Amino acid sequence: MSATLGMMLRQLDPSLDIVMVERLDHVAHESTDGWNNAGTGHAGYCELNYTPETDDGDVEIERALKINASFEVSLQLWSYLVEQGMLPAPSTFVNRTPHQSFVWGEKNVAFLKRRHQRLSAHHLFREMEYTESPADLAEWMPLVVKHRDPMQRVAATRVRHGADVDFGSLTRSMVKYLETTPNFELMLSNAVSWMAKRDNGRWKVRVKDQKTGVTTKLEAGFVFLGAGGGALPMLQKSDIDEARGYGGFPVSGQWLVCQKPEIVKQHHSKVYGKAPIGAPPMSVPHLDTRIINGQPALLFGPFAGFTTRFLKQGSMFDLFGSVKPTNLVPMLSVSKSNMDLTRYLIGEVFQSHSDRVAALRNYFPDANEDDWKLQDAGQRVQIIKRTKDGGGKLEFGTEIVAAKDGTLAALLGASPGASTAAHAMLDVIERCFPERTKSPEWQERLRVLIPSYGQSLVDNEQLLLDVRERTLSTLQLKP
Repeated sequence: MSATLGMMLRQLDPSLDIVMVERLDHVAHESTDGWNNAGTGHAGYCELNYTPETDDGDVEIERALKINASFEVSLQLWSYLVEQGMLPAPSTFVNRTPHQSFVWGEKNVAFLKRRHQRLSAHHLFREMEYTESPADLAEWMPLVVKHRDPMQRVAATRVRHGADVDFGSLTRSMVKYLETTPNFELMLSNAVSWMAKRDNGRWKVRVKDQKTGVTTKLEAGFVFLGAGGGALPMLQKSDIDEARGYGGFPVSGQWLVCQKPEIVKQHHSKVYGKAPIGAPPMSVPHLDTRIINGQPALLFGPFAGFTTRFLKQGSMFDLFGSVKPTNLVPMLSVSKSNMDLTRYLIGEVFQSHSDRVAALRNYFPDANEDDWKLQDAGQRVQIIKRTKDGGGKLEFGTEIVAAKDGTLAALLGASPGASTAAHAMLDVIERCFPERTKSPEWQERLRVLIPSYGQSLVDNEQLLLDVRERTLSTLQLKP
């Protein structure tokens, strides 16, 4: 998110002084790193939790439409950056990987069929295919259907131009470009220790070098907090009114990983299923083809877990330190009303390797325990918000919190996260630079960066067709 905002602001006004502060000694190695997230290029094609079933058996598609249109904004920005030589060859960070949903059982098959009918009727999803045919399934996902019970009723959908995104490589490429531009400074191994707003409206920020202990004082007219799980504690340090009532519920994750070439080459898709009852949305099971740092692998999971850390390389006291008088009631309310979720997460932690491979065999019946190893994924901090009645609510999504005067903004939450970075950062720019955004110069520049800017891809079919033709071609995602 931070790198995306930096790239966009650099294009809008090359004269801006931009400082990026990173706690680690290299960028994009927490939630953004390829091994720490799903890399699905969340577009709503295969994620069944974006299209919930209603009580009367219908399927809600509005969230999937919104997420798909948001991902198209990211594709437009990446296409522009590739065309201008600001990003390397697309294959270094994005690769065509069909997005597929797979279900079994009469009820789930009926749901998937209805989902396909609803989505494929809209131009954003018109290319989605549906099948119950054994021959089609053997072609689409051979590992998934090989040696499966032939009497089990199954169904699948597919969008062939889906993407696998290595967000770590993408982000490091963006930062590498920013380092070649004037008025940009990258401060590695530095952590924000203090921040406060001055009387003149500008922010004073103190950062401490983790290696030398030296403190540096910075001053800025605008501050963006895009530190994944670390954003909430910094937002609390800012003490802006808009931060009051926000809390965080941390969730850890793990993958089963296979890098055996003879197995990896047999599966080229992302296959998503339905989440177990009581599981958080981030635990929707999926068997993924991944290309991370140029190397192919298969990942299955994620398996959720309970943690008190906000970052993978964070502290066990992160959760306790985030409890403040302003969010105590919402957090207690959420903890009381989500005991089933807490029990589920703790149960996930104590699963054996055999238990996890048993879950994998729902998607890969021939899976061998010895071919798969367990690897930690990134931390996620789900949003806790104060409700109108003074209680709290656990949110699964991504949210921008911004000061009313536009001098500070923060990104909280998890999935769809990185996939919608360009759309989210447009929101930040519009809210925090309102007058400049309205200027003819920035309006024109924004339409160069993102040709659909100011228009609706959900409502405008021809615009979507024009945009998608360019992005799929530029990013080499055409089937």
